[in-house]
Amino acid sequence: MSDNQPRLAAEALAADPRVMQAKQLLLDAVKTHQNTLTGIRPANPDLRLNYEQLLNDFGERRGSKLWFPFMGSGIGNGPLVELLDGSVKYDFISGIGAHYLGHSHPAFIASSIDAAISDTIMQGNLQQNGDSATLLQLLTQAAKMDHGFLSSSGAMANENALKIAFQKRFPAHRILAFEHCFAGRSLALSQITDKPSFREGLPAVVAVDYLPFFDASRPEESTQHAVATLKKYLERHPKEYALMLFEMVQGESGFYPGSKEFFTELMIILKNNHISILADEVQTFGRTSALFAFQHFELQQYVDLATIGKLSQTCATLFNKDHRPRPGLLSQTFTSSSSAIRASIVMLHELLNNDYFGINGKNACIFERFSKKLDELSKKHPKLIQGPYGIGSMIAFTPFDGETQRVTRFVHALFDAGVMSFIAGSNPTRARFLVPAGAVTPNDIDAVVKIIEKVLCL
Repeated sequence: MSDNQPRLAAEALAADPRVMQAKQLLLDAVKTHQNTLTGIRPANPDLRLNYEQLLNDFGERRGSKLWFPFMGSGIGNGPLVELLDGSVKYDFISGIGAHYLGHSHPAFIASSIDAAISDTIMQGNLQQNGDSATLLQLLTQAAKMDHGFLSSSGAMANENALKIAFQKRFPAHRILAFEHCFAGRSLALSQITDKPSFREGLPAVVAVDYLPFFDASRPEESTQHAVATLKKYLERHPKEYALMLFEMVQGESGFYPGSKEFFTELMIILKNNHISILADEVQTFGRTSALFAFQHFELQQYVDLATIGKLSQTCATLFNKDHRPRPGLLSQTFTSSSSAIRASIVMLHELLNNDYFGINGKNACIFERFSKKLDELSKKHPKLIQGPYGIGSMIAFTPFDGETQRVTRFVHALFDAGVMSFIAGSNPTRARFLVPAGAVTPNDIDAVVKIIEKVLCL
């Protein structure tokens, strides 16, 4: 066998001219039909009745109706997505952060085809293919952390982080978090998420105490307040805290970034008290001036564990060697699907090699343009919009007075007009955007802002 010949049957399959030709034919076909999606369009009246029946039936079967009347057709073009009613909308919430490269991205399609001819749909505890090893190597090197464990959801990534920290700090059993934080909706994570409705009727399984978050309008005072609160808890419950969960940017509460100084003061105290530091990056991963928000805030030396999800496709818990768990603590039948794992590799290569980060990176440019346009709206219509807020490709503003029901109606009206956003926070409630940074253009941002203004002025 010569050196240029494949040594494995899988290598021969991937190099088979029939596979390569079929992949190119599929990509060409998708591109042809993508090119018909060039802007927003209303629903097709002939499809409306069947579409409404489908939505009603789906909502009944799942036990609650969908927040948006959204059922995708299965094709999109970058930031544009087609629905089963024939409408086309700007997707500026990207599945609450998952579709960072937009819809029907050719690199994802190609990787999914490779996964489709792979031997297993799901990879897991006993059987993982080489692409899992490739992904984990990319993640640990990028994070500059020693270890990682893949999972299929951000909630599972956070659950694994909790278990690692509790085992490391046993018998400590309490958790620290920030007020208004969001950690997930599992049984344990619903106790941390600072929203009582998310744990209504659920038994308490962990003890959580909350610190006030950073206030950019009062940086020194809010930092001192958080430090004083932390010290009070440490005196009240000495040696009982296993970890503190940090959201570097509070996403679900309205896109509130912290600061390097604020986080550093807290983390030094935590380190001195042997309390593990968890950076919850499920929403911030890939959206600031660095791959990880803890790198953006220059906190690498303090962070013990980090969790990622959403745009990463496959989720993960990353941790340093001094937190390496004992055998048996972490395991699951499915770490993720072969298609998601391959998509994660595509995503990491895209993020690391295509100028998304730094002061002039794509995330910063998106924020600069979008926030500038929203700021112009705010000055033009000061009674209709406040803001903008956020960081990188995480952007929000407060419509009207921030009253939840009114903002919710606005976001639904914006959806009807062709732009998908979402709500965040309360008192005030904001409209938020998780921009598909790998697909959006300046013209897309300008078009979306025009639609926002039109809906605000209705």
